[in-house]
Amino acid sequence: MTKARFHLTFPEHLISEPVIHRVGSEFGLVTNIRRANIEERYAWVILEMDGPEEAIARAVEWLASQGVQVDRIEG
Repeated sequence: MTKARFHLTFPEHLISEPVIHRVGSEFGLVTNIRRANIEERYAWVILEMDGPEEAIARAVEWLASQGVQVDRIEG
């Protein structure tokens, strides 16, 4: 099991979508929002994902394919 932390930047069209819920349910990960800023046209989230490294990698690929900018936070 791996715990990884990411900075996610959401495009305007995804702000009202349940993206983080889908990450947890579709990839079998435990998600934990550590910090967030959500405005009408812009949103970012610091998200922890806990689970198998392969599932985290698939989730990151899926997020990027949806238009979310994903930056891993080391440390």
